[in-house]
Amino acid sequence: MKKSMDVRKLVFLALMVAQSLVLYVIESLMPLPFVAPGAKLGLSNIVSLTALLTFGLRDAFVIMFLRVMISSLFWGGMSIFLYSIAGGVLSIIAMWIVIKIFGNKIGTTGISITGAVAHNIGQLSIAAMVIENIKIFYYLPVLMGIAVPTGIFVGVCTGFMKKYVKKLI
Repeated sequence: MKKSMDVRKLVFLALMVAQSLVLYVIESLMPLPFVAPGAKLGLSNIVSLTALLTFGLRDAFVIMFLRVMISSLFWGGMSIFLYSIAGGVLSIIAMWIVIKIFGNKIGTTGISITGAVAHNIGQLSIAAMVIENIKIFYYLPVLMGIAVPTGIFVGVCTGFMKKYVKKLI
């Protein structure tokens, strides 16, 4: 019985990687002319946050890492990989810490906003190392102004997705 549950979970995690890749591609096709350069909705983070809340830290990292690896291979490059992995790792760690400290008190949307903010900090940290100038963090308030509404959107979507995922497991 245990072996069939392991296979079922593995297949489900593979489907979540595929979902996050589809959301990544959809997001890359959406023009956002009103947004600051480099800002995105973070649609694939819906899957990462759902995995974190449903399966835990390790599986969320696996899904995020595979999405970043595959998307960088096909649609990006090494620089995209560095920015994405830094943002993804910091985001998942920050969300996990918030979950551990606050539990259900902060809600999915609050956890998502934390992840969006951490993602921006991770990416700006890589940018600061690449250009060798810490002044790029002056761009952080602009990104925070975008992280809050996108974090809310991702959090609300994750709330819906989490309900259906838990029913399937």
